[in-house]
Amino acid sequence: MKKLFYNISKLYGTNHRGTFKSGAEMQQLNVVDNAWILVENGIIAAIGNAEAEMPSEVMERVDLSGAEVLPGFVDSHTHIVFAAPRHEEFAMRLAGASYEEIAANGGGILNSARKLQAMSEDELYEQAEARLKLMLAHGTTTVEIKSGYGLTVDAELKILRVVKRLKQHYTCIIKSTFLGAHAFPVEYKNNQQGYIDLIINEMLPVIVQEQLADHIDVFCDKGFFTVEQTAQILTEASKYGIPAKIHANELGLTGGVQVAVEHEAWSADHLEHCEENEIAAFKHGFSQNYGGTMPVGLPGTSYFLGIPYAPTKRFMENGLPVALATDFNPGSSPLCSLQTIWALACTQMKMMPVEAFHAITCNAARALRLENEVGSLAVGMRADFVVTKTKEAIKGIPYFMGQNHIEATFVLGERI
Repeated sequence: MKKLFYNISKLYGTNHRGTFKSGAEMQQLNVVDNAWILVENGIIAAIGNAEAEMPSEVMERVDLSGAEVLPGFVDSHTHIVFAAPRHEEFAMRLAGASYEEIAANGGGILNSARKLQAMSEDELYEQAEARLKLMLAHGTTTVEIKSGYGLTVDAELKILRVVKRLKQHYTCIIKSTFLGAHAFPVEYKNNQQGYIDLIINEMLPVIVQEQLADHIDVFCDKGFFTVEQTAQILTEASKYGIPAKIHANELGLTGGVQVAVEHEAWSADHLEHCEENEIAAFKHGFSQNYGGTMPVGLPGTSYFLGIPYAPTKRFMENGLPVALATDFNPGSSPLCSLQTIWALACTQMKMMPVEAFHAITCNAARALRLENEVGSLAVGMRADFVVTKTKEAIKGIPYFMGQNHIEATFVLGERI
C-alpha cells in the first residue's frame, strides 16, 4: 500500500540511512522545506520537495496542512514496568535524605521490588501499557524497557514477559533489557556472589530460552555492583550473544565506563560523574571494531534527584556522540516525555537545541543499534514520525517547555 504525506512545511532529520552524529556534527541539521513523504508498506519509499515530482499513483493522500515533521523520538533507557510510584521517598528526599541513604534503609529499588513481586502479570501489563501509550502520545516511537524491579527469578521473568506482550500488541519498536543486576536483594546482602550465581545460572538460561531479552544491563556504581561483579555477569551474558547496556557513574567515579567499553557495551548510561579517564575510554571504544559505546545522559534523573548532569558538552568537544533518554522510573525520574528531556538538555546541560534533537533521535537509535531503521527520515527506513504545529520546531519544542507539542504520532505510516 502506498501513502503520500504532503504539504509539510519543514521535514527535519533527513539524514542518510544509518547516520548518527558525533562532536561538531551534532550541530548540523538536515531539513527539507515544502516536503512530501511517500510511504509503502510502512517504509519510506521516497522524499521530495517539488510538487511536480509528487507521486500521483497512490492509494491514500494525507494533507498535513503545513505542519512540521520530525523523526519519531527514540527512548533508549526506561523502566516502565513497575508496580507503584514512590511518593513517600520523594518527601524523604525533600526533607534531606540522599538516594543512597534511602536505598540503605530498604527503600529505592528494593521498595519497588517488594511491590512488584506482589502484583500479577496482568496488572503490571495494564499499567505498563498505559505508560507506553502516554509516551507514544508525546512522540516516542521506539522504546527500550528494562527489568530490574523483580530481583527474584519469578519476578524478573514476569517483567520481561510483560515487555514481550507489549511487543506483540504494538507496532512501535520495543527492545527489552534484562537488569536483574539492579540491586542486591535483602536476603543476599551478605552473600552477593550467591545472587550473582542466581542471575547467571537460573535467570539467564530461561531468558535466553524464552527469548525475553535483547540486552543485558548491570547497575555498576557505588553501593551496587562492583566493576569485578559487572565483568563477571557480562562475560557470562556474552556467551549467549547478549549485548550489554550499562548503568555507569551515576553516584561516583566507579569504573563503570571503563568496564562498559572493555565488554563492548552498546551504551553506558547516566554518566553524572565523568572525567578525562572516562572520556578517553569512550574515545578508545569508538576506535574499535564493535562500533563504540554510546554515552547516554539522563537529565531527568539529575533534575529529580538534584545531582550533577552528565558532561555532554565535554563529550562533544572531544568528538564524541551523545544520546539522551528519560530513565522513566518510579524512583528517580518519573518522566515520560523526551520533549522535556530535550528542554532540560538545553537549559541545564547547555546543549544547543539541534544537538539535543539528534541526541533523542539518530544518536539514541545508535544506542540501540537501530540507526538503519529509526531516528532519521530516509528512504528505506521505517515511517515513524511525529507531526507538530509548533513553528521552527527544533527551537520551539525545547523553548516552550512543559507542554506536549505533538499533534499526531505515526508508526509505520499509520497514526496511533
